[in-house]
Formats: sequence, structure tokens, C-alpha cells
Amino acid sequence: MSGTRIEVKDLVIRYGDMVAVNGVSFDVGRGEHVTLLGPSGCGKTTTLRAIAGLEQPAAGSIRIDGQAMYDAAQRRNVPTEQRGVSMVFQSYAVWPHMTVFDNVAYGLRVRKQGAADIKANVERALDLVQMRHLAERAASKLSGGQQQRVALARAVAFSPTVVLFDEPLSNLDAKLRAEMRVELRDLQHRLDITSVYVTHDQEEALAISDRVIVMNVGVIEQIGTPEAIYNRPRSRFVADFVGSANLIEGKVTGEGLFTTASGDVLRTTAGHRPHGRESQVAVRTAYIDLEARPGENHVPGTVRQRLFHGDFVQYVVDTAVGALIVRRPPTALLDEGRAVTLSFSPEHCVLLEG
Repeated sequence: MSGTRIEVKDLVIRYGDMVAVNGVSFDVGRGEHVTLLGPSGCGKTTTLRAIAGLEQPAAGSIRIDGQAMYDAAQRRNVPTEQRGVSMVFQSYAVWPHMTVFDNVAYGLRVRKQGAADIKANVERALDLVQMRHLAERAASKLSGGQQQRVALARAVAFSPTVVLFDEPLSNLDAKLRAEMRVELRDLQHRLDITSVYVTHDQEEALAISDRVIVMNVGVIEQIGTPEAIYNRPRSRFVADFVGSANLIEGKVTGEGLFTTASGDVLRTTAGHRPHGRESQVAVRTAYIDLEARPGENHVPGTVRQRLFHGDFVQYVVDTAVGALIVRRPPTALLDEGRAVTLSFSPEHCVLLEG
């Protein structure tokens, strides 16, 4: 990956008096897969649609391959069909009365490609999603997962500069969604396509992205790799929305030291430059052990509740710093009422911005 393919700068989008996107800026490198992650109404889909040319911004600029697609200062707004982007929608937008082949060929015919080129490009795209053997099947006879593969094939058939994904897996069941994540990631790497992906599913965002942009109420909370977003959340919102975290109240009492409201002193790390006025730390539920370990932060407590989730067991532990949730593998189960000493490393005790 080298160079920048998409640049979004100071983007503002309004609906009447409501500001849906408020000064958003980010870039996407060539061959990079970036995900816009956030709850409903945070502005992620609106931002994606603006890149596609389906929304009219009020301010800012959007550039693709260095060319201005939208620029408020220059009063420039390039039509969608001239932006070299392709979009995959949540609803698939597959035409049921057409065959698989004709669905994938549609965009190529609109672009007036020759019959031989259309056949070659459709077959290449269908091979990528392992659907060539179903080329003549009516789209109405396909399963949800197969329809999504057709939508993907159609999106990449004309070799677009950028592919935009608007929650493309949200209509699939959990098992198929997990399988399609793997296929999407593999396809993106094989084609080296530049893509922007929108989802509210944090597990999906962490699994498929090179970088994640966490949005909330029209602004960007944090940009980083999935590992950085998970392990070094900067704000309470990111810690709470991405993954499962315990939030502990207190105050900074020294460099790398945090004193809780109960007087317990924890050693911490930070994903930002601390200013000393921070009042919370976050500890991921998966990073807490149920026994004392040397060199770790220690918090004594009592197991109040044990819940079996299959892949993990969730414990609710009452402690002086509050009720802490701990997720551990389903081995060596602890009974409710058991006294324990929780331990977690300073690198997993993350100081949040105030």
C-alpha cells in the first residue's frame, strides 16, 4: 500500500438545522480497508454516501486519487457515475427477474462495454466469489448469502477505484455473517482494492479492517488499527462501544498511578498524553485474571454471579472499586460466593481522556 486514494477533509453535512456530520477528516491509503464504526445515527452512512456522491455536503472536501470530487470552496460536485466508485448495499439490490450473469453484467452494459469484454469481466468477478457455476440461475432462486456474493461480484466487475460497503452483512444470520467476513477480507487482499466499510458491529469492524474510525454524534472519536482501538481506547465512548470493558472511577495521583474512589492504587498506561485531570480507567473484561499474579494490579472481591456463554464464562465480581465483569475460558469454574483476587497488568489498565 502506498499513497492516498481517498481524502475527506472538514466534511459537514446538514439536514435542515441538524448537523449529521460535523467536521470529519480522514484519509484512506491505496489498498487499505477502513471501517466507519458507530451506533445508529452517528453519521457513518451519511459520510459514506457523501463519498459516493449520494449526499450533498454543506462544507469540506472529498478527493479520490487527488481529484476533487466535492469541494465546497470551489463549488465542485462530481456526479456519482463519474467518481469511479462502486457501492455494495445492505439490501443487496439484486434484481430478482435477472440471472446472476445479467445482474453482474448490468453495470458493464451501462458503461457500453463490448460483449466479449462483458463476458470476460463477469466470469472473472463470479470466479472471485465462487459463483460462476450459478451464472444462469435466476437471482430470485438464490439464498441471502448467494445474493450478497452477486452484489460483491457486480461491485468489482468493472474494476472500480474504490468500493464502498454499507453494512453489507447485516441481513445475514450470525454463522453466514462470520463466514462472509473471512471471504470479504480475502477478496479485498487478492484484488488490492481500496474500500470504506460501514458497520455498527464492533466484532465485524475489528475482524476485517486495516484501520477503524469510531464515530459518535457526527464526529470522530478515534482512528487506529483494530488492536489500538481495542487495547488503547482514548475515551469512555470507545472503551464502552468497542468490546466489553470495566470503567473504574478515581483520579490521577502520579505518573502512571490512579487512585480509585475506594483508595486502591492502580498502575496504568495511556493511549494519549495525560493532563492529570482524567477520572476513569478502562479494563477489558478479557484481560482480568481470577487469581493474584506477581507484578499485576490486585483487587480483592467476591463472585456474585456466574453466567455460562459457551465460548467463555462471565463472572460478576463485587469489589471495593465496584462490580467488575470478568470473562474467562470455560475451565476450572468458580462458584458464586467464592472469594477471589482479581489481577490485571498496568498495560491493560488504560487511562481515559477526560
